[in-house]
Amino acid sequence: MAQLAPKSLTLSECERQELEKLLNRRSTPQQIALRTKIILLADKGKNNRDIGRELSITRFMARRWRHRWLELSERKLPVIERLQDTERCGAPAKFSMEQVVELFALACCEPEDCGRPISHWTARELAEEMVKQGRVESISPRHVGRLLEEAQIKPYSESLLVDSPP
Repeated sequence: MAQLAPKSLTLSECERQELEKLLNRRSTPQQIALRTKIILLADKGKNNRDIGRELSITRFMARRWRHRWLELSERKLPVIERLQDTERCGAPAKFSMEQVVELFALACCEPEDCGRPISHWTARELAEEMVKQGRVESISPRHVGRLLEEAQIKPYSESLLVDSPP
């Protein structure tokens, strides 16, 4: 079975210089540096198998980045954007930023203001109150706790409670 030669990749002088600068920078992430090397070797006429051997990667990875470079070159994207990871699929965010901010605002007010007979919020109480007020359809106490921890908000802390005027 005859093997097909890889698609030809030819860089402009400007692209080559930009890639070499990127490669020589100390702050360039290793993934980007590796992809840069793949493109520079492809520009020198090396096939995917040779690139793979030289860089200790699979020929499939060399082929993937050659194809992605050629595809993104047609769209006239900047060099650094052509080397970035693509957006990965996954579940969409369950809560909007507005809902998260509402949770934070609720955590910063006193539970008595919402008719709760407690002195400090717990994750479970906050989750129940968010659903009760119709701000979210459902939210787990665990997720509430993670959001608060990420934002470094501690509704059970005395320093968060606002003193009411005498």
